[in-house]
Amino acid sequence: MEKSGRPEKEWLTGRSVQLSILVLLLEATLAYVVSVVYGVTQESPNAGVGSGMAVFLLPVLAVFAAGIAGALTVGLVLPTAWLSEVLGHRFAGRAAWWWVPVAAGAVSLVVVAVVVPLAGGGTGAGAVALGWVLTTAALTVPALLWRSRRERILKPVALWGVAAIVLTAVLGGVGLATGVLKEYRPPALASADLVGRWSDGQGGTVTFTPDGRVTVVDIDDNLGGWGHGDGEGDGAICTGQGTWTYEPGGGTWSQEVDITVDSCMYGTWNVGGTETRPTLYQYIGDPDSWDLYELRRTDGGP
Repeated sequence: MEKSGRPEKEWLTGRSVQLSILVLLLEATLAYVVSVVYGVTQESPNAGVGSGMAVFLLPVLAVFAAGIAGALTVGLVLPTAWLSEVLGHRFAGRAAWWWVPVAAGAVSLVVVAVVVPLAGGGTGAGAVALGWVLTTAALTVPALLWRSRRERILKPVALWGVAAIVLTAVLGGVGLATGVLKEYRPPALASADLVGRWSDGQGGTVTFTPDGRVTVVDIDDNLGGWGHGDGEGDGAICTGQGTWTYEPGGGTWSQEVDITVDSCMYGTWNVGGTETRPTLYQYIGDPDSWDLYELRRTDGGP
């Protein structure tokens, strides 16, 4: 029988779909491990917090993740595998494996073109390029395995995937334990480090003096209902004079600066930033949003 030049349909099997879902789940887990390790090294108000709880939630999340992986298989991996077959037969007369990365790159361009506008369009070129590369890689692996004719491939893929995840977690843990990867911690401040003027960058300032007095000018006093006030009817701007104290707590994460001004409702500030660029911050609304109201030094320190 004469061949039509179109890709054969034998590769579209239930085993291929299951294999794609498995690979996507393994990739997602690997990405999660990498993001946790990376997050611990980055400046944040609560670096690493919640990672342990997320581990316990993984079985529940896996159920939802499997559904998402199934949708991605149908919406992205299947088109990638199909396009690689079409391109191979169209330009080379046969479907070769190297057409899979090409097809994955083309599909990833469509994904990036859709996601970037939805994200607000403010993403830099470097981030867009990185997103395209990672998406291409994520689609290439399941699409390549989609072509496999091996009957017993699910178990080896699962074992190798789990091994890669465990190895990544171990290497990340060793890197953090040995100092090769620097875990972020807020700077350890003393009372003398706070003396001076701090600004929110929007005209508001807080000035600490060595005798424990503080002058507050135009500081936002309505942070969405989180803090000492209820955020309703408290007034949006705080100006006045009062006192301040520094509480070192049990470690750098528990440092607090307490400000007492009669006209201000929000008095406790957390310490963040770095040794050379310390900050004082409060959460705006839900702490899980990581939306911060920050004060930075404006006078170069005491």
